Amino acid sequence: MFLEYIAHKADDGREQSVKNHLEDVAKLAEKYAAGFLGSAAYTGGLTHDIGKYTLAFQKRINGGARTEHAVQGAVECGKLFGGNILIALLQYCIVGHHSGLPDGGASADGPDSPTLQGRLSRAKKLESGEAYKNEITISALDDSQIIACMNEIMHSSLSDKEKNREYMELYAFMTRYVFSCLTDADFIDTETFCDMQAERGMTGDFEKALRRLDAHMSGFKADTKVRTARRELQHQAYELAQNGSSVELLNMPTGSGKTLCSLKIALEKAVKDGKKRIIYVIPYTSIIEQTAEEFEKILGDSVEILQHHSNFSFDVDKDNKNDKYDENDLTVLKMKHTAENWDAKLIITTSVQFFQSLYHYKGSRLRKLHNLADSVIIFDEIHLLPIKYLQPCIRAVGYITKYLRSTAIFLSATMPDYTGLFGRYLGNDFTQLITDKTHFADFKKCQYIDLGKTSFENVVMKASESMSSLIIVNTRAEAQQVYKMLSGVKYHLSTYMIPEHRSAVIKKIRQHLKDIADNVTDEKLTVVSTSLVEAGVDFDFQTVFRELAGLDSILQAGGRCNREGSRSDGCVYIFDADDTPHKNDGDFDTRRNITKKLLEKFSDITAPE
Repeated sequence: MFLEYIAHKADDGREQSVKNHLEDVAKLAEKYAAGFLGSAAYTGGLTHDIGKYTLAFQKRINGGARTEHAVQGAVECGKLFGGNILIALLQYCIVGHHSGLPDGGASADGPDSPTLQGRLSRAKKLESGEAYKNEITISALDDSQIIACMNEIMHSSLSDKEKNREYMELYAFMTRYVFSCLTDADFIDTETFCDMQAERGMTGDFEKALRRLDAHMSGFKADTKVRTARRELQHQAYELAQNGSSVELLNMPTGSGKTLCSLKIALEKAVKDGKKRIIYVIPYTSIIEQTAEEFEKILGDSVEILQHHSNFSFDVDKDNKNDKYDENDLTVLKMKHTAENWDAKLIITTSVQFFQSLYHYKGSRLRKLHNLADSVIIFDEIHLLPIKYLQPCIRAVGYITKYLRSTAIFLSATMPDYTGLFGRYLGNDFTQLITDKTHFADFKKCQYIDLGKTSFENVVMKASESMSSLIIVNTRAEAQQVYKMLSGVKYHLSTYMIPEHRSAVIKKIRQHLKDIADNVTDEKLTVVSTSLVEAGVDFDFQTVFRELAGLDSILQAGGRCNREGSRSDGCVYIFDADDTPHKNDGDFDTRRNITKKLLEKFSDITAPE
């Protein structure tokens, strides 16, 4: 028997008792749950480290051999709560709070199995940690919320098979959610004790940010047909966004200002409804860089922006004297810590990062999940979500909006018909922010011409006839091939480029396009790129060439042609390259073949039908 059971020892010799750690984590986890499954989060926090009330762990804390300490709390929950529906949820969370959520396994799994059942069976050979009863009181576990959610499914009009699937999917989501609350609370409490100097969290003032954005947008003049149409569509979206739906669809043509329009709507909702954060989810890192730069320029110091994606690294290379981050820079360390759990007011991230925060099994990914609650989440270029992942992605958004009190805004210039999916997974609580599409015709700034089968050589020759041309191909290898054929001022863009290089090239391209428009230069410009330029990269070329692909890709490519409608001769040429093998991709080939049939059937592929 120990006078005090120790959970952690700091480098300076300070000790944190198991009792204090468990109670602190329980309170913090319950706070993170913010009213949804708070009892489960609290109980998970109070029981997750019961295994530290053992002789083996106390020897470990003093330099002894490693020992398991997570499974004891899971076993104890099974003993305490009988037939409570939350038992399995808690056991998953407690057993996996260091290693990640395990597979369930089967009752026959032996002690060597890494599954939940295997680890529970292993507990028979471990000390129980019952000494916790001298210091910790575990009260009743309230499962009324989860029962109400499950009853709603059971009383729905779904078939028995569908009800069972919905039941399991929702239970899995709730498990990951409580796991998020527990693992983040455990990490934060441990960090707070062991490293009292650590800073995290990024702040902001949404009201001030909204004022700055309004001031910026008030400077836009409606002095052309396109700019007038842009203003009218944006005002329509602002009006309908006042209805307060939990899911909103913002379907606006390329070049109509969706990005700033959606940011204004998000800021207004955050101010009005007291939302904790705004999360901007973008498919491509190339768009993130541009979006973050634009937001920082407009919003200034009103709100700190956290970028979290593969191209934004907080790690410092000590051997690289040119590294822009100082290893002792507290601001960088703060950003790095904040990226771990998204404790920020404005976050810009990728679709991959976002959905991993909902579906991964590791604590390092799922820690962010509870911070998706009470947020405004904007999904840019929603049409780029992979078709095979649509169902789980839309399902997850439904959980966030229904159970975590968040609002979702879907953006696209080529919005697919998601009505069926939305109806099933989001209910009927979604609103179209653009219902009057009269002004869509004002954004038809170019004509689409099908060149049919042709060679890259012919495309390059035709591109040389324009002052500025953009050639978009389907693969990086093709882009490299075309680039070698080009002469004169030429640039190449692809995802192989490092972010800093890509951003620098984009700036050079924009400057050259501006010089052409201002008659500063008579040097022709040709750019070859993969599809990364199609979504959100603001270019304004005289002529665009797009290799045959899905209709959405072709229409998005058209958004880089005659963007402001200042010319009368904008052309988008669609071509089917005959000198290169096509992607061996079933989904891509299907989209490509559909487009080919549409080109044969319709003289105008921008027509609504």
